[in-house]
This record gives sequence, structure tokens and C-alpha cells, in this order.
Amino acid sequence: MAHKVFIDGAAGTTGLEIAERLSGRSEFSLITLDDAQRKDAGARRDALNEADVAILCLPDEAAIEAVSLIDPTAGTRMIDASSAHRTASGWCYGFPELVGRERVANALRVSNPGCYPTGFLALVAPLVRAGLLPADWPYTVHAVSGYSGGGKALIERFEAAGAPAFRAYGLQMGHKHVPEMQAHAGLVHEPVFSPSVIDTFRGMVVEIPLPLAAMPGVATPDAMRDALAAFYAGSPIVRVHQGAAPAELLLPHDAVPHDDLELWVFGNAQGTQARLLARLDNLGKGASGAAVQSLNLLCGLPETAGLRLTSA
Repeated sequence: MAHKVFIDGAAGTTGLEIAERLSGRSEFSLITLDDAQRKDAGARRDALNEADVAILCLPDEAAIEAVSLIDPTAGTRMIDASSAHRTASGWCYGFPELVGRERVANALRVSNPGCYPTGFLALVAPLVRAGLLPADWPYTVHAVSGYSGGGKALIERFEAAGAPAFRAYGLQMGHKHVPEMQAHAGLVHEPVFSPSVIDTFRGMVVEIPLPLAAMPGVATPDAMRDALAAFYAGSPIVRVHQGAAPAELLLPHDAVPHDDLELWVFGNAQGTQARLLARLDNLGKGASGAAVQSLNLLCGLPETAGLRLTSA
């Protein structure tokens, strides 16, 4: 019997990409609402409680409201793609590679990781756990994303005549991704988060610069790279690049949707500096692909089913 899935917020960018990844899959039966029903609380309540799994692709307040509409006795399991529950008690963080696949598979409520935190945590969390990076260092995160991550308003702004080529934001600090980064990496201090958007639809690079000479007892870049490779060994989604460093990393304008996550550790010849970098699709492993991965696990299916993977 097919698993009944309701995407609440199916008309948004994340919801549309989740539906695309589920299209043609006989394991799932999508519950759909027309435009009028999507605005009707009663119709949404019925759909949420009818579903085996509800995927919330909503702003934070609307996601919290959606959770309140679900009868605890209905048995509906949830994947919340908003940032409302990423550090909340009773929610499983939907990063199977970090928290464990069994934990996600057995969860009732799963919070989908943010796109920027996905890159940051994939690099930093395993190294902090292994004692190769200190938990009490004041980390800095530089990141750039395609404009699709900003929702319809930002997409329209970037695609309009005279659109900006670069947008730095979060300048007042206190970005909503910061608590998620700090909590799931086990850090003492909030990282300084410096996000920006460029004139390309999709794609993301997240970087953590490390002044190793000022960090007592820290591991070498080679040791960090080896540790990450061992941590993600066998993962069909996360790839740690080894060997010669590339001359540059690119985010092309014509990037195709994909659900991979690529990681690099770069270091200078003296071993005094390092740069940790992650490249991913902000709508893939950073959003819709991650939700489908968790959905597969919740339903006892292969975690990569329906995903778009390019990693060799």
C-alpha cells in the first residue's frame, strides 16, 4: 500500500521540488488541495490528519500552526522544512549522516536542516566530535547561495530588470540559522555568519576559514580531511574530495538540480591555515532533497530513492 503524503505549502519552491522528486513513484500517494482548499483551515486539517507523512513547506509561524492542526491520535508523521523546530525538543534533526539513519527512520517529527547549516555542520560537527577542532573556538562562516533560496519575492527581484548581482544580508546579526549551527555542532560560542546571494538560480558554497596557527592542539588539514572521509565512508550522498586541490570552485548559472553534498579541506604548505568548504544545491541537499531522504527513511525505503545524485 502506498504511503499517503501531504505537502503543506506545495506551491512554494521547496514543495514543488519535493513533488518533482516524488512524481512517478508508486510508493507514495500525494494528497493534493486546489487553490481554494489550500487557504481553508478545515481542508488543510483534514489533509494533515489523513496523511501518513505531512511535509511542511511553510514559513515558521504557519508551520507551527500546521503542527497544532494535527490530532496526536492520527498517527501522522511530520517533516518540517521551516526553521521553526530545528532546535526544538521532541524533534529529530533530519541530517541522517550526523544523527543516524535509524533515529530519523524511527522519528515522529523530523526538522529539515537549513541549507547553510547543512554545509557548515557537515564539515564542523564531525571534527568537533572527534576532538580535531575545538568546541570553544569563535568560528566564522562565509557562504554564498543562489537566489532560489529566498522564496518567490527574492526570485522575482533577481529575475527583474536591473536585478542585483550580489546581495549581502544578515548584517544585523542574529540570523535564524545561527542557533541551529551552534547547537548541532556542539559549540560554546555562536559562529559569526556571513551569508550572501548571487545572480544564479541554484547552488551554494559554505566556507569556514581556520587560522590554525592560533588554535592550540588543532589537527592538521590532512588529518581533518582523512577524518571526514572516514566519517562519510560509504555515504551515497556526501563526498569528501581528496588528492590535488582544484584551482577554483564554481557555481554555474545553468546548474542542474542535484542532491549531493561535496566537501573539501584546503591547507597552506606551512600548515598554519585551512579552509573548509562545502558545495551543494540549496534546493537539493539543502532543502527538498534532504526532505525526500528523510521521507524515504521514515517509510522504510532506500534513502536515495528518487534523489538526483551525481557523485561518483
